[in-house]
Amino acid sequence: MIYFDNSATTKVDDQVLETYNKVSQNIWGNPSSLHAWGEKAFNLLEQSRKQIADLMHCNADEIYFTSGGSEGDNWAIKGTAMEKMPYGKHLITSSVEHPAVSNTMAHLKKMGFEVTYLPVDKEGRVSAKDLKAAIRKDTVLVSIMAINNEIGTIEPIDELAKVLEDYPKIHFHVDAVQAIGKGIDDLLANPRIDLMTFSGHKFHAPRGIGFMYKKRGRMIQPLIDGGGQEKALRGGTENLPAIAGMAKALRLLLDNETEKVAMQREIKQKIYNHIVNFDKVHIFSQPTAQFAPHILCFTIDGVRGETIVHAFEKYGIYISTTSACSSKKGTIAGTLNAMHVPESIASSAVRISLDEHNTMAEAEEFIKVFDQLYEKFKMINS
Repeated sequence: MIYFDNSATTKVDDQVLETYNKVSQNIWGNPSSLHAWGEKAFNLLEQSRKQIADLMHCNADEIYFTSGGSEGDNWAIKGTAMEKMPYGKHLITSSVEHPAVSNTMAHLKKMGFEVTYLPVDKEGRVSAKDLKAAIRKDTVLVSIMAINNEIGTIEPIDELAKVLEDYPKIHFHVDAVQAIGKGIDDLLANPRIDLMTFSGHKFHAPRGIGFMYKKRGRMIQPLIDGGGQEKALRGGTENLPAIAGMAKALRLLLDNETEKVAMQREIKQKIYNHIVNFDKVHIFSQPTAQFAPHILCFTIDGVRGETIVHAFEKYGIYISTTSACSSKKGTIAGTLNAMHVPESIASSAVRISLDEHNTMAEAEEFIKVFDQLYEKFKMINS
């Protein structure tokens, strides 16, 4: 099997699974309990928080645990909107965000908020100039993803942050779900970022766990009220086995990150160099530093994306149609639509997404199968 769908989810690392099982079996007290067993669980919870904070180069009290990227995005956006509603009801985002952001914005519009959607260029990138022009006196939040989940565009976070330096009261949220461990740590460390959201299952941790960075002093309202966990900002008994596993997964991910990223770029480049030569192929993820090292989105004229996915699946190669969150709905890739790609082309879009476990040998096998399928599709469409 060749698994090229790592942007959808990753396999849980064996070491992470070992940690998860050990904690489940040996430290199953409630971290909120007053007795010694609860104290033992609480200590592990805070050790995990500190480990993540150290890896992210921030303070431990700036890390909050969530159930994943979707909850984190909802919390950052709705929490800001509710907290800052007395000061304004205008929000800014891009036209290429993940549904966890775009649908949250749509929900807030129904509640009376105004949302400005920044356009993107032919590579799916927003501009600092457009952000500057969109800011109003009543703007309270800007939410822009770090890496686009469909085509891998790296958004100009530093340029956007520079604009927002003149507007210190506006919260700046970055959806970094696709960005962790992909060689853009300098962007994620920008001091103007107020909120960042991450999902554990994108980097070999269990599903259903994630974390949010919230800068000290930035106020947001809870999304989940409960028993006072996470400094009374996120209620619910903490998923300690998954949290400990996620802390280990993050440490493993960032170990030798430069070498891992370089290998993913080489694999992407090899596949790109081959398929770019075919007449009926359109590629939307360039092999440059302005794009993520692990995502390659392309189309084959006249063949629907789901057809391409299932064709590769018959050879034991697993890819996806752009975002896994919307692939089964049969919707056109939102990013390509925002880039004004014709529907006849966008409906053919598929995505390869790599991680540090993929190999050059897998790329060579993919190319071999691609050639066979391309000839087959050409015969069908001729």
